[in-house]
Amino acid sequence: MSSTQTHSRVRIWDAPTRLVHWLMVALLAFSWWTAENGNLEWHLYSGLTLLGLLVFRIYWGFFGSQTARFGSFVKGPRTVWSYLRGTDNDSRDVTPGHNPLGALSVVLLLLLLIGQVTLGLFAVDVDGIESGPLSHLVSFGTGRDCAELHETLFNVLLAFIGLHIAAVLYYQLFRRENLIAAMIHGKRSLPSPVSSSAAQLSLPKLIVGIVLACLAVWYIRQG
Repeated sequence: MSSTQTHSRVRIWDAPTRLVHWLMVALLAFSWWTAENGNLEWHLYSGLTLLGLLVFRIYWGFFGSQTARFGSFVKGPRTVWSYLRGTDNDSRDVTPGHNPLGALSVVLLLLLLIGQVTLGLFAVDVDGIESGPLSHLVSFGTGRDCAELHETLFNVLLAFIGLHIAAVLYYQLFRRENLIAAMIHGKRSLPSPVSSSAAQLSLPKLIVGIVLACLAVWYIRQG
């Protein structure tokens, strides 16, 4: 890319994508706190809210704004490898949303969260009193296995989050890209030819996503 090419501030992340991201961060911390303090009722509410956010984010990954859609940023192994080798200059300098490596991180995080929440829905505590809303569908033994896997997977999730934070710090210190700020205000400095419509969203589609998320939580809560 030419060093004389002009750049402009472009909004790359729509408000729903940013809000879901930070709500997930807050709810993961809250879920950990409630579990550590034995407040399983609030732990359940936190998990159900996370479920709703996941349903919305998956929906938004197909019907949201351009940069929120999986099809716009999820790439194959060859593209990821080219990015890591530094030969994919387009992805490094012009991609308005996630780069190929960041896209892989998003997918893995979503999969881990889906697994974590799903296990929590079927988990049964030791005395069988405080249990997930779908625990009645499995045996006590299976429910206890889900509870143990739920705890183990959370530790895996914490390790992955640690790697995610390390990657953000790397971009901040060595690439001079403030990814945290970009996920707050949604903007990034990009070459002028890059479209500024990447974060445009459709209000009707947003409403449908919110309704679907609420219906999913309500349905699961009913057991």
